[in-house]
Amino acid sequence: MTTPESPAPPAVVRDKYVDWLRALSLIVVVVWHWAFTILQWEPGGPEPTSPLGFTSGLWILTWLLQVLPLFFYVGGHVHLLSWERAKGRGVGIGAFVWRRIRALAVPALFLSGVWTLIGAVVTWAFEVDWMWRVVLLVLSPLWFLGVYLVLIALLPVALWLHRRYDVLALIWLGGAALVVDVVRFRYGVEWAGWLNMIVVWGLAHQAGFFYDRIVILPRRYDVGVLWTGLFALFGLVYSGIYPGSMVGVPGDKWSNMAPPTFVIVALLIFQIGLVEVLRPSMERVLERPRWRRVNTMINRFALPLFLFHTTGMAIALGVSWWLFGTLGGKVPPDFKWWLERPIAILGPLICTLPVIYLFGRPRPAHVEQLHDKS
Repeated sequence: MTTPESPAPPAVVRDKYVDWLRALSLIVVVVWHWAFTILQWEPGGPEPTSPLGFTSGLWILTWLLQVLPLFFYVGGHVHLLSWERAKGRGVGIGAFVWRRIRALAVPALFLSGVWTLIGAVVTWAFEVDWMWRVVLLVLSPLWFLGVYLVLIALLPVALWLHRRYDVLALIWLGGAALVVDVVRFRYGVEWAGWLNMIVVWGLAHQAGFFYDRIVILPRRYDVGVLWTGLFALFGLVYSGIYPGSMVGVPGDKWSNMAPPTFVIVALLIFQIGLVEVLRPSMERVLERPRWRRVNTMINRFALPLFLFHTTGMAIALGVSWWLFGTLGGKVPPDFKWWLERPIAILGPLICTLPVIYLFGRPRPAHVEQLHDKS
């Protein structure tokens, strides 16, 4: 309660561009899965593949469409900002971290539990061994939420590194990612590559702590960051060590994502520069009333859409199989397949919306958690 002697605390002004980047990164992942996943039916069940393995040069589009580095970067900024607000209200770091973990883990665990139950029932009732393959495919996109939860749990360590060592923490994490790649590729220690699941994504998350400093840099520095990341990408990819695609491609010896390589660090730098170069134009666009409404709506439903988009996709494929006896796509994809990509998202979208309505609508009490406001 405020009095004439105690002015009301200033209202929190949300950064519309941050909201847009976070929601856009999730939407791009969803649309990619819906439009560009080709399912082939193998003896062991459905097997996904990608058109990137059959189309020369298309991999360069993944430099723009692989947006998880951007998601972790924005997440780091939001977590730092939210923690500072929570600390100002007297909230402890343990309570803050637990609240963040619970907000993400509960819906993810609910979804995993439902699909595990479905897999067990279908396998037992119909003796369909490949049903577990379906469950795995539906739940597999949740891997990055698992990494995200680990980074939230490590937030006290990340905050200490930021306060104590500032930009040196980024340099050390980048160096560690490079050392892991050397051990993996030069000496053949494959398991070491999985350390980069925390090191590389932790670096992207830690970089978000510097968001405010990056935003105030003159425009020429934004352009410099963009070109630095772009040249680093070309140098690393054409070194012959790393594949060009930022997602896994059938036939490639290694993947830059599973586990992530040092190339993802270069991709992060490039994408940070790109979004800063685009910032003035996008901020003007997002001030328009219609765009503000779109931004608000997308942010409200981005997380439920991500959580349930593979469920909707599985329902759409099942309906297609039941009605038309078709499942999967052409390999290699033909011209007709490419023309159909804009409408390929309609079936999964239509089947996902009822699931969100039943299980994923953000309740008013939880909207704050889903949007990382503290």
